[in-house]
Amino acid sequence: MERIQKYLANQGAGSRRQIDALLQQGRISVNGKTAKPGDQINGREKIAIDGKLLRLQRHVAKPKILMYHKPLGEVCTRSDPEGRDDVYQNLPRLNQGRWVSIGRLDINTSGLLLFTNDGELANRLMHPSFEVEREYAVRVHGAVSYEMLQQLRDGVQLEDGMAHFDDIIDSGGSGSNHWYHVVIKEGRNREVRRLWEAVGVEVSRLTRVRYDQFWLPKWLKPGKSRLLDEEVVTRVYQRLGLAGKSRETHRPKRQRRRA
Repeated sequence: MERIQKYLANQGAGSRRQIDALLQQGRISVNGKTAKPGDQINGREKIAIDGKLLRLQRHVAKPKILMYHKPLGEVCTRSDPEGRDDVYQNLPRLNQGRWVSIGRLDINTSGLLLFTNDGELANRLMHPSFEVEREYAVRVHGAVSYEMLQQLRDGVQLEDGMAHFDDIIDSGGSGSNHWYHVVIKEGRNREVRRLWEAVGVEVSRLTRVRYDQFWLPKWLKPGKSRLLDEEVVTRVYQRLGLAGKSRETHRPKRQRRRA
């Protein structure tokens, strides 16, 4: 028996945090009954999300990490009520499981998005306790003083708590438009934009260029993706303490009966 959050994360249904949110909202059922966080399952149940039955696998798929260059105008959701383009429509198909996004970007932000078929890996790379760095290239409109930059480094009170940039690098510019590279270790909604707005500066362009150790390649065009090499994926698992999951585990073959 296994906790439902962990089991579904290993099946690639989402990160543990995402699955926990679905459970809190009553959107997951087990054998026709609404599931709760912490429920124990063995994998032989009929599990559905939003009424759609999941195809559960008997073996663990080889973990994958995908880089995607998100263009402006796409949303990071599988089903959008307004019918807007979503990031999933351009991703390659998986034979098993489904792509789980590692973090999100709002519709007006472009740049690097990472995906994986392992919900536990997604959880490690998103959880605040791991302090994973996200770096953004930001074009701002308006004058920025030394005092403003220092305030952004020290911390600004937002509606959901204190926030700050871990690093700010002046990247130059001309006129009233100026570029900065900023680093944060959280993934709050629109955090970069809200920080600049808190000191009275408007963000006119925002692109994520790095997530953890992964940089957005200059040759990767908007709307395109690339799979990371197996050696790179293995090193990521080792660094995050997930080395045991970096190899594919197949269902054991049945032994032939002796005549």
